[in-house]
Amino acid sequence: MAALKLDFCSHEATCHAVIRWHYSRTMPAAKMVRVGVWEDGRFVGDILYGCGANRHLSRPFGLEPTEACELVRVALAPGREHPTSKCVAISLKLLKRQSPGLRLVVSYADTKEGHLGTIYQATNWLFLGGSTQPYLKVRGKIEHPRSLYDRYGRGGQQIGWLREHVDPRAERVAMKPKLKYIYVFDPELRRRLAAIAKPYPKRVESIGSDAPGVQPGEGGATPTSTLHTPHG
Repeated sequence: MAALKLDFCSHEATCHAVIRWHYSRTMPAAKMVRVGVWEDGRFVGDILYGCGANRHLSRPFGLEPTEACELVRVALAPGREHPTSKCVAISLKLLKRQSPGLRLVVSYADTKEGHLGTIYQATNWLFLGGSTQPYLKVRGKIEHPRSLYDRYGRGGQQIGWLREHVDPRAERVAMKPKLKYIYVFDPELRRRLAAIAKPYPKRVESIGSDAPGVQPGEGGATPTSTLHTPHG
């Protein structure tokens, strides 16, 4: 089997992985912790942690903002020898080493992309159920309300304001639920949160591959010669 290596990687390497192998083809704007993945020296993707779209991510767990983050991208090439779940498990260890005050990681499996979250189930995350949030369709593009808030301010989340100032046809769009998982580093916190965890959802025929963010393609040389540890 190919030798597996995970290490912090450059922004350029992450962009390469996300654009090539993640279904969104987009990079988050906030500061990130970027963990690259190599097999026999061949760059095969990136696992990306950050603040996510929810600025109050830590609040439901009674934590400070610096104690929680989100797994925001898993962008790995197909055809790897090592499973996604193993790569994610190792990346969590690197993340904790880089951010010792971190107590919890949140991630979402997007059912509209056919994801069920079995990589989280395989690595012992807690499942908290499904959640839905209406997105907004503006100028023909469906967007997260947070993205519109960042662009237009508070009015960006209000249909009336958007119709008056941006797009008279702006509308709310119901989306399929995202399944919420948490990985808890702190044993005491995990015991407390396990009390509200739900049974893992089961796969059905209509659910697709358990490889969130994976797109057809091949790995290759790291698109940068510099490895470094990001500061956030």
